Amino acid sequence: MPTTLTLNDGASLPAIGFGTYPLKGEDGIEAMVSALENGYRHLDTAVNYENEAEVGEALRRSGVPRDEVVVATKIPGRFHEKDLALQSLRDSAGRLGLDRLDLALIHWPNPSRDLYPQAWQALVQAQQEGLVRSIGVSNFTESHLQRIIADTGVTPAVNQVELHPYFPQEQMRAVHARLGILTQAWSPMGKRNAPFAEPAVADAAAAHAVTPGQVILRWHLQLGSMPLPKSATPQRQRDNLDVFGFELTNDEMAAITALGRPDGRLFGGDPDTHEEM
Repeated sequence: MPTTLTLNDGASLPAIGFGTYPLKGEDGIEAMVSALENGYRHLDTAVNYENEAEVGEALRRSGVPRDEVVVATKIPGRFHEKDLALQSLRDSAGRLGLDRLDLALIHWPNPSRDLYPQAWQALVQAQQEGLVRSIGVSNFTESHLQRIIADTGVTPAVNQVELHPYFPQEQMRAVHARLGILTQAWSPMGKRNAPFAEPAVADAAAAHAVTPGQVILRWHLQLGSMPLPKSATPQRQRDNLDVFGFELTNDEMAAITALGRPDGRLFGGDPDTHEEM
């Protein structure tokens, strides 16, 4: 199992990233510094997390060389018009204290406003100009992806979607595999609904002498998904990275995927209807 993933633009990402929502203030900075000290090399933030300044401060305070850490952020819905999207990226870089963003995504498509194609055009331009290394999207469906690819000829490197055992996103993962897009997973454990006690998870944890959380993260890796777990607890941060020393069997993988439910989303986050400005 590789510890890095290669994107369709030739750049690479760590196999596991660190989600920074809702880490803010001094406590948030300390949690992110701890994550970097424990080995995370991908920090996932967004304009709407309102913590880009803390992410930048944590990176500087950690002492980890800048070029070793991937910093990702996201354009919010209110900035989808092309000029606003470009300004959003410049503002994000300023808040982070960086001269370049490693990865930038469109946070949600907000299809009722129908401006996400402009935001994608802005990302393509920002990549060409060197402001952003890799570009992608978040919470996009197959039709959203097809439209921006047809419009620009540029395929996103990443689509970050809700993905956990109760919502395994089999259809979207197949779309991503066909298009050469990396699947990133937000809320990879399922947050408050984490299926730690489900026999499929608990039995695998017992069989491999690991925690249920480690089983779920390993499931992501073997699916080809890049999980973005968030924890402010140093020991759990270390545990969440320590998933390369065991392998789930095909039966264990299938049993965890079979936990999927039609109503498995954490909230009403259907990209066709959910709006986030």
